[in-house]
Amino acid sequence: MASTEATDAKTTGGKATGDGNDLAGLEAGLDALETVQTGRTPFRKTLVDKILPPVVAVLLVLVVWQVLVWAKVVDSYKLPAPSEVWSEVRDAWLQGTLHEYIWTSVSRGLLGFLMALAIGTPLGLLVARVKFVRAAIGPILSGLQSLPSVAWVPPAVLWLGLNDRMMYAVILLGAVPSIANGLVSGVDQVPPLFLRAGRTLGATGLRGTWHIVMPAALPGYLAGLKQGWAFSWRSLMAAEIIASSPELGIGLGQLLENGRTANSMSMVFFAILLILIVGIAIDLLIFSPLERRVLRSRGLLVNP
Repeated sequence: MASTEATDAKTTGGKATGDGNDLAGLEAGLDALETVQTGRTPFRKTLVDKILPPVVAVLLVLVVWQVLVWAKVVDSYKLPAPSEVWSEVRDAWLQGTLHEYIWTSVSRGLLGFLMALAIGTPLGLLVARVKFVRAAIGPILSGLQSLPSVAWVPPAVLWLGLNDRMMYAVILLGAVPSIANGLVSGVDQVPPLFLRAGRTLGATGLRGTWHIVMPAALPGYLAGLKQGWAFSWRSLMAAEIIASSPELGIGLGQLLENGRTANSMSMVFFAILLILIVGIAIDLLIFSPLERRVLRSRGLLVNP
């Protein structure tokens, strides 16, 4: 009996010890998951992971481009050498017109996007929260989002004339549906538990929308904003290419059209390069940091 009791005691003690070790291990794991990396990422890691890959990709494109020029795959007037495009960049810089080309388009694009944001956000909330409005307007927004932006340029010119109002109208018609649909998608993905908890705490109406719905729908909303900017930029380029007037100045789209008119492929490539750089810069400076911040706040971003 004594031996049996001793064995039971050892077994019970062993189980207790094992349970204690398991519990300690579980707590340590949870602590590790909740630990936030606050240290700054080493510059070498940033250089290797984020800076070096795009630089290598650009250099590779330039090398392939130059090889195609040397091999004379196409006529020289169809495919200019990188040095010719660089000459266009240098001439525009020396003449003081480079920043004018960029600022004319960027200022229009950002202002038009802000106006689309002010219109698309309440419209998206209205469509997402009111069933009758969703049934009436939801399919129209989806159809407008799939409509090419260039289709709005001729009617906008006829309605408003060759001026900045026409440009902004084309931007709004291209960007508002994307922003509204992005917010609708984000609201649809809000867990019902959040809404019930908010109502229990008294967060109803506008208060519930501001404190519960919008924060929970933020990832989808940001995706809609990012897509809305892309539509804004493309709509503006289409408007600038088609509609030209001295009153409008020379933006990047008009620069592209001028290159086509002058049969200068180096100017065409120069305009395309600037359009691409502006689009990438806006994404890297505005939307990517916002997206990382939102994902990090929700614990969805592992790497800083």
